[in-house]
Amino acid sequence: MASQEDEPAVAKLESACKDLKTLLRKSADLDRNMEKMDKRFDLIDQSLSLASRRIAPLQSLAMANKALDTRINRAITPGLSLINSFRLFESLQADIVDLSARLSGEAAPSPNRLEGLLDYVDCVDRLNAAVSSIGQEGEPAIQKLQEVVEFLSRTKATDNFRTHRLRETLVTLKALYKTEVDAMRFEGLLDEALLQLQDEYEGLLQQLRHENVGEAQEEGGDGEVVGSELGSEQEVEVLRRISETLAANDCLDICIDIFIKARYKRAAKALMRLNPQYLRTYTPEEIDEMEWESLETAITLWIQHFELALKTVLVSEKRLCNRVLGNVMDGLVWPECFVKIADKIMAVFFRFGEGVARSKKEPQKLFKLLDMFDSLEKLKAEFIPIFEGESGSDICTRFRELEKLLVATSSKVFWEFGLQIEGNSDGLPPPQDGSVPKLVRYAINYLKYLVTETYSGPMAKVLQTEQVWKAGVLSKPGSDEDLLRDAVSNVMEALQRNVESKRGRYKEKILPHVFAMNTYWYIYMRTRSTELGKLLGEQYMRKEYKAVAEESAYLYQKQAWGSLVRLLKAQADEPGGKSRPSVRVEEFLKGLEEASQKHRSSYAIPDADLREQIKEATVKLVVPAYAEFLSAHGSALKEGSYATAESIQELLSLVFDRDDDREGDGKKKMRRRRGSRGGGSGGGAVDEDGKDFRRSRSDASDLLI
Repeated sequence: MASQEDEPAVAKLESACKDLKTLLRKSADLDRNMEKMDKRFDLIDQSLSLASRRIAPLQSLAMANKALDTRINRAITPGLSLINSFRLFESLQADIVDLSARLSGEAAPSPNRLEGLLDYVDCVDRLNAAVSSIGQEGEPAIQKLQEVVEFLSRTKATDNFRTHRLRETLVTLKALYKTEVDAMRFEGLLDEALLQLQDEYEGLLQQLRHENVGEAQEEGGDGEVVGSELGSEQEVEVLRRISETLAANDCLDICIDIFIKARYKRAAKALMRLNPQYLRTYTPEEIDEMEWESLETAITLWIQHFELALKTVLVSEKRLCNRVLGNVMDGLVWPECFVKIADKIMAVFFRFGEGVARSKKEPQKLFKLLDMFDSLEKLKAEFIPIFEGESGSDICTRFRELEKLLVATSSKVFWEFGLQIEGNSDGLPPPQDGSVPKLVRYAINYLKYLVTETYSGPMAKVLQTEQVWKAGVLSKPGSDEDLLRDAVSNVMEALQRNVESKRGRYKEKILPHVFAMNTYWYIYMRTRSTELGKLLGEQYMRKEYKAVAEESAYLYQKQAWGSLVRLLKAQADEPGGKSRPSVRVEEFLKGLEEASQKHRSSYAIPDADLREQIKEATVKLVVPAYAEFLSAHGSALKEGSYATAESIQELLSLVFDRDDDREGDGKKKMRRRRGSRGGGSGGGAVDEDGKDFRRSRSDASDLLI
């Protein structure tokens, strides 16, 4: 039973033993094979070592060839680009020659020629770009070629002959690069093209003219003066492109110089069409030698031309500068160019205005000075923006200085006018006939003209500016009307002192009153209902001038005719026998004749209305008194020995009569009429209201109504 159970185990052991024997045999075979493989690997290793030793030089040569190939490729790429740039340069040169020939065949400016100019400018830009490209690409190409030569020399990858040729080529290329590229830019066809562009630029600038300057002058200042656009859009585009091309080719200074000279010449020619010959006279000494009419005309033209130059010529020039040069150097160039064009023009106007302001301070110049000041004030709002910025600061400063000079001169002329009046600078004696002095007439007309709407505003502005100068910027100046009223009042007071001074120089008793009556009445009547009268006020005028004129009229009547009335009314107990009616009549007629002769020969009352009022007042004073005398004493008078009241009235009328057909000696014989003893056909009519005809203070106010 036990032996049966061990049989499978023995079988398994036998089987395992067999497998082990087989495995051992195979391991021995494998070991033998491994020994054979070791021998083979040793042989292969020996072969590989031998091959490696044989291949190493070829491997080094391959690596050198690869490095050389890389350097050659790196040198060929910029070289090919350089060659392409040269080909483009040659092609553009041919195009420029063709375009230049076409432009030469079209002399007159036309749209086709302008299109050709744009093509020409574009071709020049491309040619400049090609030259720049050659300049930029040449140095890298030379650098890469030099690296190849140095590599070949170092590695001896080629023979010495080829290396030598490459080295000579490199030296030649360097020499050409230094000379030919500069020649392309500064001596070749590009330079000639730029010169032609400069000529075209100047010619096109000269063609742009100001067409509306003469028309604005003919309009005489009516309407708004507006500057026109210079040139068409196509012309401006061509000029802009040429400017940018010249600036890109280091010709900016030349471009600016051409622009300034051409446009200044054209602007000056436009203004010369206004014929401003007066601007040649600008020093104060030369202006003082000018006739007043010529100077007045010159100042008027200066005002008109200054406005035209600013609003038409200079505004148009500024727009053109901006449109043509606005893109050059980011817009930093054109304001300076415009100022250089305008500076010479404005300097001519400024020096004339300064010469006028610095000339002699004559009264008649005040109005033209105010015209100049007012024109500058009106232009200030437009002038400052035109010359804004740092470039135009000098012109703006000179503008303000001229304004200040005009303010100072106008103020000085006005105040000196008052001082001249008060100082009686005319140096003349008072009028011998008691008429109104020329100085008074001149002063009143002067002030009336000054306070008109045209000049009151500028004069008030001058006075206000002067007050600010004196009191400081922080002061509060008075209103324009108050300043002007005070200033005019000062002159009127100076005139009044002048009149009183002349009045006191008369030796005769009646003439001072005639003179004062005429003068103050003239002042009152010539200012009443005028801007001057409204400014000073009616109450002021009545108090200062009308009342004085009435008082002078009363004193005149008292001195000239009062003695005759007193003679007629003399009491009967007066000594010398003059109480007799016949003697008193004779004395009256004699005094009347003398007074009449005196008035005709020595006294003058130029104002017709005043003369008529004085005549009526004198008739009312004398004739009723004479009629009353005849009525009271007619019975004591010899018939035919006295003149009638009508004759006395006629004679008094003739005394104040200013008709030209009056007899040369100014005398009229008294018409005597025989009458009855009652003789008083006029007596009852004279005194029908029972009024006392002797002048009194209370009557003076009614005399000059």
